[in-house]
Amino acid sequence: MRILPLLLLGIMACHSPSDSYDLDIQGHRGCRGHWPENSIPGMLRALDMGVTTLEMDAVITADSQVILSHEPFFSPEICLDPSGQALPEDSAEAYNIFRFPYAEVQAFDCGSKPHPRFPNQQKLVVHKPLLSEVIDSVEAYRAAHGLPAVDFNIETKCQPAGDNRFHPEPEAFVDLLMGVIDAKGVRARCIIQSFDPRTLQVMHARYPDVRLALLVENEDGFQANLDRLGFVPDIYSPDHQLVDQALCEATRAQGMTLIPWTANEPADIQRLLDLQVEGIISDYPDRVVALFQKK
Repeated sequence: MRILPLLLLGIMACHSPSDSYDLDIQGHRGCRGHWPENSIPGMLRALDMGVTTLEMDAVITADSQVILSHEPFFSPEICLDPSGQALPEDSAEAYNIFRFPYAEVQAFDCGSKPHPRFPNQQKLVVHKPLLSEVIDSVEAYRAAHGLPAVDFNIETKCQPAGDNRFHPEPEAFVDLLMGVIDAKGVRARCIIQSFDPRTLQVMHARYPDVRLALLVENEDGFQANLDRLGFVPDIYSPDHQLVDQALCEATRAQGMTLIPWTANEPADIQRLLDLQVEGIISDYPDRVVALFQKK
């Protein structure tokens, strides 16, 4: 993991006292505020912005290919069908990616439709890429431009209700994902994250050397979430609004890294920097870089 250093400011923070503060700047779905999410162009632009980790989402196609997509279906918010027409709002079942072979997945455009929540996002025709294609493109781009290695933070998009409907069961999902990661030789630079404890439990048992991140959006509390998971993961990754001094101290006491998501507004980013969390996931990683450098 490449991490940017910062001198301590002498404030109460997530970090134990030390001479420097390290921050992992993670580009959410690449850099969704600027470029289509989970796309190769978005990942490459995030590299140009100075991210240390590329955050992305993985789903499985009908022919067991691992691709990047936040939903296990074609979202009508961002995707157009192969003829360029808008998708119906109730498209989850009809456009379930787990029922499409990858060759058909490529026919959908998920980048040229204006994004209602990111009006300044660049519009261009992009398909949902293979994870292997993303890794190859990132590695080639950074080598060609003399950029340092980055990590890959990959979320498994699954939940119990979706087993064998929108995705394989956790064991099969994990093995398909790790098959790509190991084929590309990037295991040491990968984080597997999930809201679904089952994925992380399978990873913990089968691939104990891989870093794991528990994603959290509930208000059940830190200890309840760890108890549900059954072990202490490397990273605790909550909604940024759940982060406070007490959570900083709790994660530090367990030897965990605290990396909240998805902080986009400058005031929210600044609050997290003041708390000195170990990482920040943002749709606008350039904003995180700029505020961090001001320190």
